[in-house]
Amino acid sequence: MKFGIVLFPSKKLQDLANSYRKRYDPHYALIPPHLTLKAPFELNEEQIPAVSALLRDIAGRTKPVSLNIAKFSSFSPVNNAIYLKVQATEELDQLQTALNQNDLSTGEPEYAFVPHITIGQKLSDDEHSDVLGQLRMTSIDHEEVIDRFHLLYQLENGSWTVYETFHLGREE
Repeated sequence: MKFGIVLFPSKKLQDLANSYRKRYDPHYALIPPHLTLKAPFELNEEQIPAVSALLRDIAGRTKPVSLNIAKFSSFSPVNNAIYLKVQATEELDQLQTALNQNDLSTGEPEYAFVPHITIGQKLSDDEHSDVLGQLRMTSIDHEEVIDRFHLLYQLENGSWTVYETFHLGREE
């Protein structure tokens, strides 16, 4: 089964992201707006209890993380994804590093960790340029604290759903 680990932002930020995702993200219906902490990886049924215990331990040793967003950005020219740029913080980096080591390590990640919330992807070059140009003129200043992360699994139809939630800073 395919799993992933994400942070879900507040409803306010999800609503903002979805106002763009409805139009510019073909994955809009498959998963809510999120910040990916660990890219999709495979687990079998027997591995899930040990992974859950490891995630609970990591969560208990990790402080809640601040999410600060001040601009829109893009991964161009690598791909035409547009996102809300999340400012890297020590807590966020530590959490992401912890989740990508130990028994969860699946080799080197395909990409360096760039904290973000995708709002558009798979855009044509012209559409990407137009949308990003408009968004860069838009002012955004959002800050919030997130106190949990989620282990998700992918359903047969390609959508993602929460398997388990882990509260940060609480030894459970």
